[in-house]
Amino acid sequence: MSKGFQTWVETWIKDHVFPGNADIESYQAQAERLTEKMFAEAAAAGFSKVEIEEERTRVPHLILAVVSADYEFDIDRYRLAWQLAMEHEDGD
Repeated sequence: MSKGFQTWVETWIKDHVFPGNADIESYQAQAERLTEKMFAEAAAAGFSKVEIEEERTRVPHLILAVVSADYEFDIDRYRLAWQLAMEHEDGD
């Protein structure tokens, strides 16, 4: 992978792919959808077909790793937000 494409991919993943899955779709389906979206945007950004095709096997694993990363629910943060919402009549 060219260094420019690698940097672009890392930035794209950081900006567009988030841990956890709030959707109904599986991690695999979400990763495949995001991978196709990323490759389409890479083509639109001017990367060559050769650069994109040589990364078709590596990049999906990076996206799947981020999508399927588990994160814990922070109950203390939830309670604080709830208490603050109760203190303000408008809920903000």
